[in-house]
Amino acid sequence: MGTQYMMQAGLASGMSATEGVHPARLRSVDPNLGDPAHLLPGDIVPNSQSRLNVRVFNGKDIQIPYLGIGTWSWGDKATFDYDATTDLPRIHEAWAKLKSVGLTFVDTSQAYGNGESERICGTLFRGLPRDSFVVQTKWFSGGLSNTLMQSRGPSARLKESLGRLGLDYVDIYLVDGPIHGSSIATVAAGLAECVHQGMTRAVGVANYSTQEMIHMAEELAKSDIPLSVSQCEYSVLRRIPEVSGMIRECRKRGICFQGFASLAEGRLTGKYSRFNEPKANRRFSSYPMRMLEPTIDVLKSIAADHRVPVSAVALNYSINKGVVPLVGVRDADQAQDDMQALGWRLTEDEVHRIEEVSLEGHTSTLLQHG
Repeated sequence: MGTQYMMQAGLASGMSATEGVHPARLRSVDPNLGDPAHLLPGDIVPNSQSRLNVRVFNGKDIQIPYLGIGTWSWGDKATFDYDATTDLPRIHEAWAKLKSVGLTFVDTSQAYGNGESERICGTLFRGLPRDSFVVQTKWFSGGLSNTLMQSRGPSARLKESLGRLGLDYVDIYLVDGPIHGSSIATVAAGLAECVHQGMTRAVGVANYSTQEMIHMAEELAKSDIPLSVSQCEYSVLRRIPEVSGMIRECRKRGICFQGFASLAEGRLTGKYSRFNEPKANRRFSSYPMRMLEPTIDVLKSIAADHRVPVSAVALNYSINKGVVPLVGVRDADQAQDDMQALGWRLTEDEVHRIEEVSLEGHTSTLLQHG
């Protein structure tokens, strides 16, 4: 777990997951490179009961909501100061609210809280029918032990995850970043083993570049297994997966594209300002808030028109662009705000207003290739 601890410590100390020290300059989006305002068909207005399909190796496709629950903060002390005494009851309250409306797609990882996030998820799932929720976890692929295990790494770590989750299988298993010492072909063989052993129904990648994603899809195809999911940071402040063509490639190949850090760690909620900056260790899209004021002002204006929270506008934007946004939820109030992203659609004019103040963002050589 050495690499994992190093990354946790680095994030806690202010290291950027995107570029070491985040560049204090804005890169606007070339409108000629962006996708259409509405990639989601205009006659679709997703609500909390709406579902889209994720392909599987064999059997019925997995059906997920248009909004996923991110769990990085659950159990994470390094970045989110997790305290089980106060935070765990709040997580359960948030889950109860989300579950009551059908938002039961949960994204976790072996790296979150060094496995504690998975354990917390297990407490939420206990006693529930297995078909009443969808859980997606990720193989933390860094570290010498994973490299030494070669293709056995993904399955060995997934067995540990299943123990923490209290489950016989997960629905979706992703590679948590292109930081593995083994080749993509070797990792694909390991993912295929997880599928064939019945430990996961679908597999995917996170933080891969478009070409790395295509390479993984081609290697998995040798075992007749589809690449089902590609996940990267995507928000109004980081549209690079869109302008690079990754999202278009996903649509062409039937791959579900998911966006994490959909609210840029709180920057797109309206909570923060130049006088109230996020903590230094909230490093995704970590521009100074004074530089983001034009973006936030547009989101606030649209939110007022629709009588929804600012966060709901930012999430609705991602949904309009054909992205399944993953959003961190720490309590019932946040759950209530995020739920309001569903049941309505931004107009084409509103999407264009947002895109005029949106940012392209950056990739990095360490983790975020896509």
